[in-house]
Amino acid sequence: MSTSSATDLSISTPPKTELNIHPAWVVLGAATMIFHLGLIFYGLTPALISRPIHLALALPWILIFAARTRLQLYSGWVLTLLGIAACAYIVFNERALSNQYGFIDTPLQMVIGVFLIVLVLEAARRAIGWPLPMVAVVALMYAIFGAHIPGQFGHQGLPMQSFVGTLTIAEGGLWGSLTGVSVGVVAIFVIFGAVLNAGEAGRGFMNMANVVAGRLSGGAAKVSVISSALMGSISGSASANVASTGAITIPSMVRLGYPRSLAGAVEAVASSGGQIMPPLMGAGAFVMVELTGTPYTQIMAAALLPAILYFVTVWVGINAYATRHELRPLAEDDRPSSKEVWITSLFFAVPFALLLERIFLGGYTPQYAASVAIFAGMLLLFLDVKLKFSIRGFGRKMAEAAVTSGRQVAIIGAIIICASLVIGVLSLTGLGVKITSGILSLSNQMLWPALLLTALACLVLGMEVPTTAAYVICVSVAGPALTALGLEPLLAHLFVFWFALLSTITPPVCGCVFIAAGMVDENWLKVAIKAMALGIGLYIIPLAMVANPDVIRLAFDPGAAIYDGVKIAIGLTAVSFGVIARRAAWLRLLLVVVGAVVIFAF
Repeated sequence: MSTSSATDLSISTPPKTELNIHPAWVVLGAATMIFHLGLIFYGLTPALISRPIHLALALPWILIFAARTRLQLYSGWVLTLLGIAACAYIVFNERALSNQYGFIDTPLQMVIGVFLIVLVLEAARRAIGWPLPMVAVVALMYAIFGAHIPGQFGHQGLPMQSFVGTLTIAEGGLWGSLTGVSVGVVAIFVIFGAVLNAGEAGRGFMNMANVVAGRLSGGAAKVSVISSALMGSISGSASANVASTGAITIPSMVRLGYPRSLAGAVEAVASSGGQIMPPLMGAGAFVMVELTGTPYTQIMAAALLPAILYFVTVWVGINAYATRHELRPLAEDDRPSSKEVWITSLFFAVPFALLLERIFLGGYTPQYAASVAIFAGMLLLFLDVKLKFSIRGFGRKMAEAAVTSGRQVAIIGAIIICASLVIGVLSLTGLGVKITSGILSLSNQMLWPALLLTALACLVLGMEVPTTAAYVICVSVAGPALTALGLEPLLAHLFVFWFALLSTITPPVCGCVFIAAGMVDENWLKVAIKAMALGIGLYIIPLAMVANPDVIRLAFDPGAAIYDGVKIAIGLTAVSFGVIARRAAWLRLLLVVVGAVVIFAF
């Protein structure tokens, strides 16, 4: 269970309660918000200033706020103070360090460099557990001792002054481009989600889902699908979706007589889709921008149809389960009034409309557009669900948004900076190129065997490492191999990203399943089996994208994209019914075969 909450880039957020923490944390959270929003408006800031400050702001949340024992608390204070001092050294000596080009000159710099590496590993360990830091440690050990490895997987050796310096005092390693994505873009969208969730946007999502699906067969489950898709579009966090929307949808399904394992599976699968649904995609969209050089708007367009196909497959799966169980619609008493739906919908519709207008019509950067939407969301915090103006309510909600922002930005920072260590080692040692050559050799220069090898690597790494970190590491070594075999870069990245997500519902480490099973009080394996059946699109759609590449070209050829999308949807419908529905065995097998043929052979 230790890694179950680490499968995405946010912290699980329970249903709203009264904020009851020390005001100092509210102030620190506000400082985090002001710093990251300020970067958009007060001009270009050097990387060796903004990125160390980003880490310094994250350390107290990870090492002190989240401390569970006295030892963690005391050591957290010591590490935080030393870490802030080390970051301050980088900031105040930025100009001189830039002129050293990653080569350490003094013993003090070596001490600071080694300490920063150890600090980042410990911060990631406390934030998300051992797996990702262990991957980073193995990478570091390879860099130090790889010169003693015989054959093609060895390297010529790296001088320690250059190795440590490149990772810690230069614009690479800890302070590389991935950290820049965390500082400049991801943090802004995390703040956006925190502000919306502090108000009535979450309630608006639920109400909208109730109106659309509440009256249908399996209505309670379909409400979960829609609300999780909407919530995921701003949180990008699978576990946060389970905890927030699941607190409402799971009891509702159980009360209507749904099997407990199915109720948990529906929420786990629906919530997992948050990380593939634009605009946030669990921070993956912004990392993709950096790694591929593709504009953000094009990545949103490319990811949209596959994400919709995923939720369509889950919807179809619910209909298939209706042939096995009586899945009743929501009771009339559980549905909101039309007035409440319209009012609460404004709390997410207005910021969302501004976000999309500024990006697509205004032509502004995603981070600037998000900042405008954040300010609109803040103004809406003055109002409650009855549109009553309240300064006190605004203060309480802003405090909640500040604390949530500080915590979530810190977790993202810890993960991405630790992953940056791995990427730095791959670059310095050339290991990534060697693994790429190995994939090409094992696959005998054929695309589909290379895809399956890559999928296996993503599945294994994703079971222990958060999705975005697993995606970054896998695509760094497998991406060049896939593009060398003819796959276009964005398609290769989307393929890897989707398969890195499998760990959310696939045993043995299935974070969303564990959380949902705990909430529904059911055996997690029963929940996992139903979740894999409902979420079968997660396993098929990445392969379908390769077989039908036009599905990601919505921005350039919408007709071909929609055609491929409809074809894949028909095939997935047949496969889902074949796997789940209560029908004769021969008919179910025929449906699976026909569905596969439609997707991959037509």
